[in-house]
Amino acid sequence: MDVFDEYLARLEHPRHRARMEEVLSWVPRQFPVLVPKIAWNQPMYTDHGTFIIGFSAAKEHFAVSPERAGMIRFSDEIAQAGHDYTKQLIRIRWEQPVDYALLEKMIAFNIEDKADCATFWRK
Repeated sequence: MDVFDEYLARLEHPRHRARMEEVLSWVPRQFPVLVPKIAWNQPMYTDHGTFIIGFSAAKEHFAVSPERAGMIRFSDEIAQAGHDYTKQLIRIRWEQPVDYALLEKMIAFNIEDKADCATFWRK
């Protein structure tokens, strides 16, 4: 978690910091091949140099960014989970439970879909 320590320390609300740390710690337990990094001032995970998933904190929620293809692929499940979302990210209110099964599907989809991707973002 050392990669994210400085980012987490900037989160003023202790419960928000703990929640974000919980999610950021969950990812490598499920997907140990992913590489944690900070880019564009947000925590993210990559695989062979390509973006897999990113996270960011806001006042009322934290955001999950699985890239546009992931949003399209899982939009029905995101809506069923009761999360607000845009074309690029999911907003999970701090008090909402994290749907780890859905998060796992999104990450697995990106790993598989981008297995041969040689760029950071999809083209």
